[in-house]
Amino acid sequence: MNTVFHPIGDRDVYWMQRALDLAQRGIGLCSPNPAVGCVILDRAGQVIGEGWHEYDLVDHAEVDALHEAKTHAGERLRGGTAYVTLEPCNHTGRTPPCTSALIDAGLGRVVAATADPNPNVAGHGMERLFAAGIETTLGVCEGEARRLNEGFARWSQHKRPLVLMKVAMSLDGRIAPPAGQHPPGEAYWITSEAARAAVQPLRWQADAAMVGVDTVVADDPLLTDRSGLRRRRPLLRIVLDSALRMPLDAKMVATAQDDVVIFTVSNDEKRASELRQRGVRVEVLPAEAGRVPLGKVLDKLGEEGILTLLTETGTRLNTALLAGGLVDRVHLFVSPQIMGSDAVPAFRSMPSFLQMPNVEVERYGNDLGLCSLLRDPWPKGQGSGTSS
Repeated sequence: MNTVFHPIGDRDVYWMQRALDLAQRGIGLCSPNPAVGCVILDRAGQVIGEGWHEYDLVDHAEVDALHEAKTHAGERLRGGTAYVTLEPCNHTGRTPPCTSALIDAGLGRVVAATADPNPNVAGHGMERLFAAGIETTLGVCEGEARRLNEGFARWSQHKRPLVLMKVAMSLDGRIAPPAGQHPPGEAYWITSEAARAAVQPLRWQADAAMVGVDTVVADDPLLTDRSGLRRRRPLLRIVLDSALRMPLDAKMVATAQDDVVIFTVSNDEKRASELRQRGVRVEVLPAEAGRVPLGKVLDKLGEEGILTLLTETGTRLNTALLAGGLVDRVHLFVSPQIMGSDAVPAFRSMPSFLQMPNVEVERYGNDLGLCSLLRDPWPKGQGSGTSS
């Protein structure tokens, strides 16, 4: 395919921003599919159709927008322009190819923010549109579109979820007071209420959240999504528990409705049966150095269509996840207090220095939020440009 590169205009950016706004409406509702938005303009530049994807409603964003455009604009659709946040699909899955629908509608131009991250799909949708005589532009607001679907990008290539690590800590990197200075089973808040509220959108955007059993014993968390925002399936609550020490009276057990999973290496069938009777799923995995194998946990979650996993773990698991190169994005919530060397550290004995590149900084009262992408889940080398 011959490709001619042109500068991206303000008009394209404006309408792609609108498509990204629409895509945001699918968060919590589209997984295990990507969040996608679409805006369709007629030849005069007037909006005639908008759409976004929700998994249970089946139709992809492009088809949703085309339906509205056909209903309200009729022949004005022909020769129009579609702005879509992800390259239109060119294969049959739960629905026919979106490329076919766009071609049949007689559009004159399709603008996509980014190529599909699946290496078996990437580029084929735009190639088919170009072959049908449609002008195609790729790469408008690419960074924002990719941020929106980092989980889908990780899963589509590796069949593992994107791992987001959340840590609330003091200025000196401590996550809990010294042993014996806080009653077990009672939560100890290091960060402010504003910072804690910022965690709920992270849970809302995730398919699953994970803690270690030590955190359950120490804090007895619910680990639920309390954002109040719509989601298609309950947040899957995961506990790593090598020896099946999960308390039967823990809040997570008391509220389990097939949404709590314990990964263990223990063969204590009596204990496992007691937990299963309370609605907790127990998954027994082969041990690695006596511990639950983190890589196999991610493989299992990937098999279940979990795109994004939020970890809210303690010292050992924080360190193991980072040392194993398993964390994609880290969110640190830092409180302006110094707890001292006797307090519990967030990390211990890291095998190598870890750099956080391109840190994003937010403020929550007196607390700071630091966010950094450690591993880019998107394929390297995907080009962008305009074909005509």
